[in-house]
Amino acid sequence: MTPEKKRRVATAVGFVSGVLTCLDGMRDAKIVWPPDAVWGALRGPQRLELGAGIALMVVTLAISALGRRANP
Repeated sequence: MTPEKKRRVATAVGFVSGVLTCLDGMRDAKIVWPPDAVWGALRGPQRLELGAGIALMVVTLAISALGRRANP
């Protein structure tokens, strides 16, 4: 597998892991919009899961964007 393909696979796995973590955190949420109502309805551990999932997605996208800029 080429390094470019490995990077793409790692990026996809990181992003999908973040999405699944967010969905796991919201598994019992009865409200899905607006965001402040969702946050208020979640308990502490669910807030942590949701925040970690969002952070994982953001970090994965940032690393991907920075990697593309460094390797044109």
